[in-house]
Formats: sequence, structure tokens, C-alpha cells
Amino acid sequence: MLIAEDMHLIRGALAALLGREDDLEVVAELADAAELVRRARATRPDVALIDIGLPGQDGISAAAELQVRVPGCRSVILTGFGTPAALRRALAAGVHGFVVKDVPSEELARCVRRVARGERVIDPALAVAALSGEDSPLTARELDVLRIAAEGAAVGEVARRLYLSEGTVRNYLARIIGKVGARTRVEAIMIARDEGWLWPADGRNPGLVRARPSRIR
Repeated sequence: MLIAEDMHLIRGALAALLGREDDLEVVAELADAAELVRRARATRPDVALIDIGLPGQDGISAAAELQVRVPGCRSVILTGFGTPAALRRALAAGVHGFVVKDVPSEELARCVRRVARGERVIDPALAVAALSGEDSPLTARELDVLRIAAEGAAVGEVARRLYLSEGTVRNYLARIIGKVGARTRVEAIMIARDEGWLWPADGRNPGLVRARPSRIR
């Protein structure tokens, strides 16, 4: 298997734990998505464990590219904070597994074996939430921040309108991006709009809210 995880300690722990299994072998380790396809082509792993938060290209997008360019390699997304929205994105990208990072090592090993056999393995709680259309994982304040950003407002304008500091707004936006499994602020807005979470505060149709990416910094 191949492990793509940007945090050295976690990547090393995964490699050590899974490498103890008699029937599992770690053939490649990498810290970002840039080398994913090349290393997968060179080592031909059956399964790639991919962190959802890889730098440069998020894990879900990287898994989608891997499926197209190295179709014999099945992907499992690892996430520290799973959301129904991220799971739906992963399933749409064709991933074969979606598990949280605090899963016991023996369960992760079973997941790898099952995916290698062609099965799809999804965290049960997230699967139920995704199928039931669970409410937004964002707080009311986070939705306020994202709603104004979706209007094309820069960080300073969001801060002024919500009486917050710019640093606080940036922190909110970083949390929002992580919660919805997005790669950028614009992508987070698109996901939230698709999920129906971005109703304007005055109740107008969400289709009237348009993001203008060129103004979002």
C-alpha cells in the first residue's frame, strides 16, 4: 500500500502499525499530492491511504485523479474530522474507503484488506448522516461568515460587518474549510450552497447569492 500523509509523525505511525501485519506491505510514503500519481505508477500499490488535508491538492481531488490515472489502485480517505459533506464528495470522486484517523489500527488494517478485495468501506456513523442529509456541521456564526464571503466580500469587509477582527474571520474561514472537507474558501462556498446551508439571513432564495472569487483573498 501507499501512504500519503503530510504529518511525518502520523505517516510514520501508520507505516509502522500497518507494516506489522503479515499480509500488508507499505511500498511508498509521501507528504503531498504532487508525487502521488508518479509514485503509484512506480510501485503499483493495491491501496492508497490518502489524508484528506494534503497540501497543494486536497486528498479527495488527489484520489479522483489517482483513480483515472492509476485505475488499479483503490483509495481510502483518512480524515481527522469527518463530515457528511466530505463523505459525499469522496463518494462522488469514486473513493473506496472513508475512515476517521482515530480508528483502531486493527480496524484500519481490516479496511485496507477489504478495499484491496474490491469492497467499499465507509465509516458507519458518517454513512448514516450522509444518507439522512444531516444538518450543516457549521455553527450559526460560521454560516454568517461564509454567507458574507459568498457575496464576494474580502476578509476585511466580513470583519467589519460582523464586528470581528480580521484574524478571527480568517480563523473562522479555516475552520469552515476543514469542516466541510474543502480545499479553498471558494470551494467551501460551493459545497455549502450545494448542501443548501447558505440561505441568506433575510430568507431570500440562496440562488441569488453569488460568489465572486476574484474579490475573495
